[in-house]
Amino acid sequence: MTTTPFAIDPQALHQTLTDTLGPLAKRVELALGEVSVLVTPENYLKAAAMLRDAPGCQFEQLVDLCGVDYSEYRNGAWDGPRYAVVVHLLSVSLNQRVRLKVFAADDELPVVDSLMNVWASVNWFEREAFDLFGIVFEGHPDLRRILTDYGFIGHPFRKDFPVSGEVEMRYDPERQRVIYQPVTIEPREITPRIIREDNYGLRN
Repeated sequence: MTTTPFAIDPQALHQTLTDTLGPLAKRVELALGEVSVLVTPENYLKAAAMLRDAPGCQFEQLVDLCGVDYSEYRNGAWDGPRYAVVVHLLSVSLNQRVRLKVFAADDELPVVDSLMNVWASVNWFEREAFDLFGIVFEGHPDLRRILTDYGFIGHPFRKDFPVSGEVEMRYDPERQRVIYQPVTIEPREITPRIIREDNYGLRN
């Protein structure tokens, strides 16, 4: 009878990843009991394959991939690239997890390699990041929008995307079809309603 191993010590995993990836890793961090690996776009694909195959790593499953827009962090504390791709990996056999992060080199056209040849489960995750953030995954065999409508303009998870969108659609009875037109909703600032009661929070 086999038993599921206990989760590996994060410090030991940190050391294993540091030794295994070597110069492929720009940085390996341990914070709050979680290990994160930062790589450059050039080493992204190689590092991912090594995390899957190397002894002591064996991250067989890609659990999630998402995009991040760092544009609002540029207030003096952050001056790096705007777009990042974050991947969460799971090793079932060793009962351990790691976060893999890569920044796209070009803010105007963010491009990173696709991980389709490493983990096939990344298919829809990469399509989602492409749709919502406009991050292009080079080598993806079917990189199409997955959540927004045909003809959608822009990428709705970018920080500079307007809350009301770029266009709206409505049914035109004269043309007898759905048409797209510029947004007619006036932008407004929503202020939460504040209710104040006399002696609120005070004991009688």
